[in-house]
Parts: sequence; C-alpha cells; structure tokens
Amino acid sequence: MNQRWIIIAGSILAVLIVVVLIGRNKSEHPSSPVSSTTGEAKKLYEEAARLESNGQKLEAKAAYQKIVNEYSDFEQMEAIQKHLGDISLDIILSNVETPDNTEIREVQAGDSLGKIAKQYNTTVDLIKQSNGLTSDVIRVGQRLRIWKGKFSVFVDKSQNILILKNDNDVVKVYNVSTGLNNSTPVGTFKVTSKLVDPVWFKSGAVVPPESPANVLGTRWMGFDMAGYGIHGTTEPDKIGQQVTAGCVRMRNEEVEQLYTLIPVGTEVTIQD
Repeated sequence: MNQRWIIIAGSILAVLIVVVLIGRNKSEHPSSPVSSTTGEAKKLYEEAARLESNGQKLEAKAAYQKIVNEYSDFEQMEAIQKHLGDISLDIILSNVETPDNTEIREVQAGDSLGKIAKQYNTTVDLIKQSNGLTSDVIRVGQRLRIWKGKFSVFVDKSQNILILKNDNDVVKVYNVSTGLNNSTPVGTFKVTSKLVDPVWFKSGAVVPPESPANVLGTRWMGFDMAGYGIHGTTEPDKIGQQVTAGCVRMRNEEVEQLYTLIPVGTEVTIQD
C-alpha cells in the first residue's frame, strides 16, 4: 500500500513540475500582441504596395490609411505616411474619379478654364494637369474631371511643417522654413495673390527671378497681410530651420505642387 501511494505521489509531483515549467516558459516568452500587430501591419503594407504598383490608387490609399489609423506604433510609420501623402497627391493630380471629391463637367458654349475653375473654387493648373491638357483651349462637349474638395493650409512653426488638407483630411505634410526669431505671424490668413517666378522687391531694389539673390524661388502665394506669404527658396539646405524674414519657405518642387492645387482665397492658419 505504501509503495502504491509513493507511486501516486510521485506522479502528482511530476505533473506539478511540468505545469510549473510550462508556466515559467510562458512568462519568459509571452505571446506578444505587438508582434502580432506588427505582422498584420507588414502584410497590409505589402498589400498596399502591390495595389499601388498595379495602379489601384484608391485601394492603395485606403490600405495605407488603415495602417496609419490602426497601427500607430508600426516601425515603418514614417515611410507609410510618406506613401500616403504621395499617393493622395497623385490621386488629386490624376484623372482618377473619387465619389466625394470629383465631378465630370461637360464643357458648355461660353465656357473657359478660368470660368470653370472659379465655379468650382479650384485652379486652372489643376484642371489642366488632371485632364492632361497642354493648353487652355477646350471644346464644347468635352468632359473634364474637376476636383471639388476644399483645400486649406496649416503651418506649425514649432515643428517647421506645413500641412495641406482637403476638407478635413490631411493630404500631405511638407517640411518648411519659418521666420527667424519667431517672426512669422500667427493667425488665420487668406491667399490673395499668386505669382510664377516672382520678382523680389528688396529695400527698394528690384531683384529679377533669374538672379541667384532672389530668395523667393519659383512661386509666390501672398497673404492678406502685406509682405508675408508662402514661397520657394534658393537655399533648400535651410529647410526645416527658422531663418526667413517672416515668410514660409518651401522647396521649389514642393511649392510648385502647392501652387497648382490651392486657389486664391485659400485659408492659411499659422500657429506657434
């Protein structure tokens, strides 16, 4: 009898040891929800890249947006946000039709690109680019894809970034330069003028656009506050710093994108 109890006790002890070892192993190597989340985000990233390479821009944008919304700790978030900004901009500039932001407008007698742009609060440049037009000539009956979304601009001086928004959605984030000694004004302004290859009037001197001394770069978008606006630069290496006389500077290729998109009257909000 004693031997039988010894055998039973030994079996119970062996089971307990196994249970303890399993528990210790789990505690040392817990199943990580982060690892699972990372795997899901990577799969979604791969799917988004595949969709983008196949020209399925709207589907790719939705996949990138899902990663941003649901996997904020994903290690490649910076790259995802860049992809999202680039494809969002690409959709706007292309002829892709979107349910909420585009309309097909048939050209009527008496129409011009300027008239249509004013009707939809957009730009002639955007209509031309998204419809593959190389001139301002349009013909009656021609069908034009028009972007209807309302753009706005937000500048954060503390981070030296400019955020382009379409309605309430962020389209793209740009690095910019702002004013030395915090000289860029804060508040809400409107774009009142737009110039290609602007002349710079500096202390009474006239600096032509082709001059290396013209710091305005290739585009100017002036505010309803004299002397201030958004413009390009001849010093792209200083983007990201507070170095300007108060204006917002962008890289030339990026300020040209913005110029194409935003019409006169666009709201610009600047905060410290």
